[in-house]
Amino acid sequence: MLRVSARTTQRLAIVCVWGAGLAAVLSLLTIIGYVLVRGLPDIGWSFLTTPPKGGVSGEGGISTVIVATLELLGLTLAMLVPLGVGAGIYMSEYAPDNSLTRFIRLGTETLAGVPSIVFGMFGLALFVTALHFRFSILSGALTLVCLLLPTLIRASEEALRAVPHSYREAALALGATRWQTIWRAVLPAAVPGIATGVILCIGRGLGETACLFVTMGGSAALPTSLLSSGRTLSLDLFYRATATNNITGAFAIAVILIALIVVTNAITNWISQRFRARMTGGA
Repeated sequence: MLRVSARTTQRLAIVCVWGAGLAAVLSLLTIIGYVLVRGLPDIGWSFLTTPPKGGVSGEGGISTVIVATLELLGLTLAMLVPLGVGAGIYMSEYAPDNSLTRFIRLGTETLAGVPSIVFGMFGLALFVTALHFRFSILSGALTLVCLLLPTLIRASEEALRAVPHSYREAALALGATRWQTIWRAVLPAAVPGIATGVILCIGRGLGETACLFVTMGGSAALPTSLLSSGRTLSLDLFYRATATNNITGAFAIAVILIALIVVTNAITNWISQRFRARMTGGA
């Protein structure tokens, strides 16, 4: 039998780990670079400030699409973050360790893996048809909340459970109540992990098409209210790449999507850092 020394094994492991990391980074840079090369030449002021022309030509800009995307994302986060973080706090800090809690965790993990089109059909049946919200931004946002809530609950719970128990003991020993301990000691320490979950939800929400295809309606007109139909950037990309075969316009929208994801991630990180500094008494 061939014997390999511990030092050789360690070197092989380091090479494999670094190789896997470099392969992942190079793959990501290749994809982003290809999209930028194909899409940047078609992005101009008129493309950003004019609405889609509609029809089978796939011409026009994306001004109304950007508005609908931002409205959908803002409404989704306004409902998702309090519910997801609140449920994560309950599951981590208050829920007893019994069969019911374990069943809830299993259900949450199962829902996180359900295909988005299933949530889309659920949103179509409940929000669009039963509650008469029609094909609208509100129906799409509520469907996205149902889709992303299991992910944020699990991310928040794991971030809170990763906080050392000594934080809680020290706060309680100083006379703080249980909620004060969570709010002032546990939650600030878990903010980076919770922010990561929010960023993952933002990225998935911006990229969803299946569940929004059957709940938002896909109108290219400027939305005038939350009950107006709309079209997100990912939906517009889908229409241009399939129904109209406008591949150049699709790549241009892909560049806008990448830029929007980067900006929203930066804003989310900045807000989480400011919140953590405020909660811990920093500037």
